Amino acid sequence: MKVKRGTMFMKILRKTLHIGGMSCVNCEHRIRYVLKTAPGIQDATVSYNTGLAHVTYDTDTISLKQIREIIEKNGYTTLPETGTSDYDMKKNFVSLAVILFLYALLQHFGILNLLAPGQLADTKMGYGMLFVIGLITSVHCIAMCGGINLSQCIPQPSNASDVSGSSRALDIFLPALLYNTGRVISYTAIGFLLGLVGMLLGAGTQTEISYFLQGSLKMIAGIFMVIMGINMLGIFPWLRPLTLRIPRFLSTKVLKKRASSRQPLFVGLLNGLMPCGPLQSMQIVALACQNPFSGALSMFLFSLGTVPLMLGLGSLVSVLGKRFAKKMTTVGAILVVVLGLAMFSQGTALAGISEGPENSQNTANPQNTGTSEDQGTSTDTTDSSNAADKTPQDENANNIQVIYSTLQRGRYPDIKVQTGVPIKWIINAPKGSLNGCNYRMLLRSFGIEHTLSEGENVIEFTPSKSGTFQYTCWMGMIRGNITVTDTLETSPTDPDTSTGAEETDPETEPFFNGSGMGCCGS
Repeated sequence: MKVKRGTMFMKILRKTLHIGGMSCVNCEHRIRYVLKTAPGIQDATVSYNTGLAHVTYDTDTISLKQIREIIEKNGYTTLPETGTSDYDMKKNFVSLAVILFLYALLQHFGILNLLAPGQLADTKMGYGMLFVIGLITSVHCIAMCGGINLSQCIPQPSNASDVSGSSRALDIFLPALLYNTGRVISYTAIGFLLGLVGMLLGAGTQTEISYFLQGSLKMIAGIFMVIMGINMLGIFPWLRPLTLRIPRFLSTKVLKKRASSRQPLFVGLLNGLMPCGPLQSMQIVALACQNPFSGALSMFLFSLGTVPLMLGLGSLVSVLGKRFAKKMTTVGAILVVVLGLAMFSQGTALAGISEGPENSQNTANPQNTGTSEDQGTSTDTTDSSNAADKTPQDENANNIQVIYSTLQRGRYPDIKVQTGVPIKWIINAPKGSLNGCNYRMLLRSFGIEHTLSEGENVIEFTPSKSGTFQYTCWMGMIRGNITVTDTLETSPTDPDTSTGAEETDPETEPFFNGSGMGCCGS
């Protein structure tokens, strides 16, 4: 098509290009912006969902080759007409294999237990644990806002050659620092507002978030983490429409400020508006604080936990450039999918979905049985003579099943009991065995929520039907099984024959085990 411009005619063409390397919707905004601001390009529309770019350009001013070079200069590729290649298919297969292997490893060994120190036991999910949760879930930030982070930290050719020495170092690390500072400020401000709302709505009452709601949030967050990670890897293009997006007017405003030295701070402030599962879970925690300052502190510490990974990633990208950024994005995407699968699994356990309603023996909500002091049972474990005098046979005479278990730091014991017979489950929690996760047990099938304390803890219930019933910690990360049978071949009160009832020393137990998949090791 020829268009007259003054006394001259210019030739206008419209071309469709297949774009590779788009990991999120921010890539769509970035490509569209750099194309529309290039001389000779009349119009450009880019779709992350389809992986296509429709470009209208003046052939007298810019060539198709130059347009491809602009796209590739910004870290993307132009693909053949099919939109994929044999290399992409091979890479996708390898990525899926790595994801399945890592998840199986996580499921079997509970590797995430290494990420939480044991001294958090006394905080009872206090501010220290909020920081650790931010540290753990910061991998998710790579999926949700990693593209934005990288776009702020990649060195710009226009000014890279004008500086040296200390100025060069400042230019390298300042964007990442400003971006993360903006995120922390935004999260803290939102926490303050949510705490204020909680105070106004709570009116002095105790706000409790149901475990079903918490589990549902984890499942939703897990699903979106898996979708975002897969989309970053480009494995299933048909999942791209499900990606959460920043409004276009915000992304355009951000890109227009690209030349501003304060732009990363502005972008970080906008980051608090991002739809994000783990972030929204923490926002509910801030709401439940019912205090604006407690809510702000909760969100501040959580956001502070997300800083090391994002700051380190941004700084490395500033030093090493775009090629390294792409590799880091791929690694981060794989980890996001693995953690998303783990979070979904934890959510099903916390919501009571994994065992199904047919296994429930108590339809009521879990009742908090309190600590062992609430049960009238002594927590003093220093007097071993009393325990020795109380034989299993004496207790069995009262037709009560007595189970002895020792709590370990990253796992719950599996026990085997008989249906229809009252159970007295004595759990010994040695010093140092409790942490921010395992201190509260949910026996949802039996309608029991029990807070453990150091020493002896007693849980009593009567199973009404046979089956295998899962119980979890209050975060859904650590799990154990209660197997109920109609008859037992051996006495359930014998500590040597009851599963999980051995009096073991937690210091000598192997750290890795198959019962825990959470963040609660030592």
